[in-house]
Amino acid sequence: MYIRTRLSVMMFLQFFIWGAFFVTLGGYLGVIFAEYAEKGELNTIIGDVYATQPWAALFAPLIVGFVADRLFNKERVNGVLQILGGVVLWYSATVTESPKEFFWVMLVYFLLYMPTLALVNAITFQNVASVEREFPKLRLWGTIGWIVAGLVVAQSFFGLFSLPILPGIEDAGKTSLPLKLAAVVSVLYGLYSFTLPASPPQGKDKPVDIINMLGLDSLQLFKNPSYTVFAICSFLICIPLAFYYARTYEFASLMAFGSSTAGVMALGQVSEIFFMALVPFFLLRLGVKKMLLIGMIAWAARYALFGLLPTVPAAILIGIILHGICYDFFFVTGQLYTDKVAPREMRTSAQALLGLLTYGAGMLVGNLILGRWGDSINLDPTTKQGWTDSAMEFWCLPAGLAAGVTLLFALTFWDRNDMGQDEND
Repeated sequence: MYIRTRLSVMMFLQFFIWGAFFVTLGGYLGVIFAEYAEKGELNTIIGDVYATQPWAALFAPLIVGFVADRLFNKERVNGVLQILGGVVLWYSATVTESPKEFFWVMLVYFLLYMPTLALVNAITFQNVASVEREFPKLRLWGTIGWIVAGLVVAQSFFGLFSLPILPGIEDAGKTSLPLKLAAVVSVLYGLYSFTLPASPPQGKDKPVDIINMLGLDSLQLFKNPSYTVFAICSFLICIPLAFYYARTYEFASLMAFGSSTAGVMALGQVSEIFFMALVPFFLLRLGVKKMLLIGMIAWAARYALFGLLPTVPAAILIGIILHGICYDFFFVTGQLYTDKVAPREMRTSAQALLGLLTYGAGMLVGNLILGRWGDSINLDPTTKQGWTDSAMEFWCLPAGLAAGVTLLFALTFWDRNDMGQDEND
């Protein structure tokens, strides 16, 4: 019980840090680099800064695979990375004049942070009796941490009533406070990491194999036509996915919810918890294909709501709450499908490859596109009028991309080894 409590705190802090600043970062960039809106460069700046996360995700397996699997205890590596990350994150809050410098600082930060996502999973796997039974319960605390971070920054309980946690600070999401808050928690969490259960390296005697670290040995899964379709569509759907993470906060803040936006957006994670519990139920009755299609359709519907009804708060709220279906029905189902299709000895590398395709390559392409797309249509993201004038054009691009991927998947995915009752649907 004591170990589970310590691991639960670890998960909570891990995702509190990310949720504290990542959701509001686009709005903050719009404030400190507002002058670049007039130059038609602000959207690209925002997209490029958010692209630092997937860039780092591409290299994270190499860092974890070499350092934590072969040289040092995982909890110690996690502690060092979190402390260094906190220092870098605090410094990022002082960079207010140079977008280029901010980009490089955030890239350094995410190169430190992204490996810790794999580390906390590995620490958990190494210290629980049953991964299948205990990991989902522990990982839930990560989602709770993200939710609490949003409520703290918004100083609002899901937009329903105020929570004056940070007295004297108004609209904290558009200030450097989220970065500083995450930085302080990161340093404290780093120190706490040294008290976690010992998780020594398990691959000291194994040769360094970059192919396995990146999951590239699982490329043989592409011999299965159905899995090839799934993998390609997973990559493609993450291109429009990037639009949500990078631009929803500033859009929703100016169009509907103001300083309460971070708290309102936390409803997306509440929805995620709710639908996570329903995945096994629906998976047995609908099967993989229908589950994945529902997730993709939800992405298209969300962006259509943002684009067609940008001045209607209820439509924006529904789009946020759809996050549970978007994430759970597609990503969780996709991970389960990958685990079923991959041979036992290849399941870890198959999940690594899926991560590279989605949160690495797919999100990277999406972030690079969304910034340039915003500037090409002359979107001014710093004002309500700017979003009112350009919301339809901006959000209909990811809606169209998501709809196109959905159609492609519906026409080409056909797996007789489905996980539900309605096979081949």
